Amino acid sequence: MKPITIVLAGALACAAAMGVHASAGSSTPTYLPAADVTAAFARGRPLLEVDGYKIHASRREEPGGAEVHVRDTDVIYVLEGGATIVTGGTVVASRTVAQDELRGTSIDGGDARDLAKGDVFVVPNGVPHWFKTVQAPLLYYVVKVTAPATGGTR
Repeated sequence: MKPITIVLAGALACAAAMGVHASAGSSTPTYLPAADVTAAFARGRPLLEVDGYKIHASRREEPGGAEVHVRDTDVIYVLEGGATIVTGGTVVASRTVAQDELRGTSIDGGDARDLAKGDVFVVPNGVPHWFKTVQAPLLYYVVKVTAPATGGTR
């Protein structure tokens, strides 16, 4: 089984466990031609975003800020490059940038892990994470599985 197939299967299993159906937002299958996917990785951009899940062709040339996705679990598959990712801890200078999305400058504390080509890493919703260092270009495929809303917004 190809690694991307494994990542997709895992993401869909997470979605099913959370009560999200793969067809959320659409009952029509989606085809993304290789040329479109390659173009998306060249700049780093979403491939598909529907209720229940998102698929991103992500690219990093340098470290970014800390992030917390209140409802999205990130299933990351590293295609090229590497990084040190810090998870947990406390987000420094945390601010809300969109509904259910927090950003900050870095993370105080937390656990650091090195990611390399071929690695799969899952960041559960609500867990702070930060790409502290990047061996560019870092290309990574992300399936974001969105948990159902719980009444209020944050």
